[in-house]
Amino acid sequence: MGHIEWINEDVQRNFQAVLFDFDGTISLIREGWQPIMYSYFAEVLTEVSQGQSQEEIGQCVREFVDLLTGKQTIYQCMYLADEIRRRGGRPEDPSVYKAEYSRRLLLHIEDRVWGLKTGKVEPEQYLVPGSLELLDYLRSQGLDLYLASGTDHEYVQEEAAALGVSDYFNGGIYGALDDYKMFSKEKVIKELILPRIQTAEALLGFGDGYVEIENVKVVGGIAVGVASREKERRGIDRWKRSRLIKAGADVIIGDYRCQEALFLGLTEGVDLDVSSV
Repeated sequence: MGHIEWINEDVQRNFQAVLFDFDGTISLIREGWQPIMYSYFAEVLTEVSQGQSQEEIGQCVREFVDLLTGKQTIYQCMYLADEIRRRGGRPEDPSVYKAEYSRRLLLHIEDRVWGLKTGKVEPEQYLVPGSLELLDYLRSQGLDLYLASGTDHEYVQEEAAALGVSDYFNGGIYGALDDYKMFSKEKVIKELILPRIQTAEALLGFGDGYVEIENVKVVGGIAVGVASREKERRGIDRWKRSRLIKAGADVIIGDYRCQEALFLGLTEGVDLDVSSV
């Protein structure tokens, strides 16, 4: 049984719909994306920064990248452009920074995607442990599943297919669009999910980022924070845990090997002696 931390014991609901984030919540294909973004953004800022050490620039980058994790990538690139402007530089359009970051990240993950597509690699290697069993269980209960990611829509679709999870999301798969104002996790909740369920309290959300947890809680749903240690594939990432609790997570888990105890608590009430381990 995996780790469960009940932040809010009053979680018992009759759920109708479940919203998942993708990267770090279901998929581990993009594990390592943060160091790539940190490095690239720091490289860009160094060119226009006077009197700041590499440590100070790196700290600045980590703070705004982490703050915006869960939103579309373009928002982090927009913030980068603002930082350049604040330093007296003339930034490129944020889409230029997004394109270069995406190029670097795709180089990092291309062997992973190729291995999955060709069958050289088993999907379990790049799934948060217990994901398939969890998705099977949720669908067997008649729940509608939705996937929403800040990653570009075409890549979310491609990577979900490579992992063999696309068919579970009968409510749809949604990713970032070129017109960033046309997509957000908040819009998916308010415009696609809430009109199809009896009450917002029947929404259950899973995510490893601040944004999706906050979005679920704002409307009155229950949010499970997935503090996954992506590289190790086991245990709790303490930094994620802290952010997820601040965002309002009702429950903290590291992966889905605890799913039996988790859903016992979510549907029948929390028994701390039995299900918090």
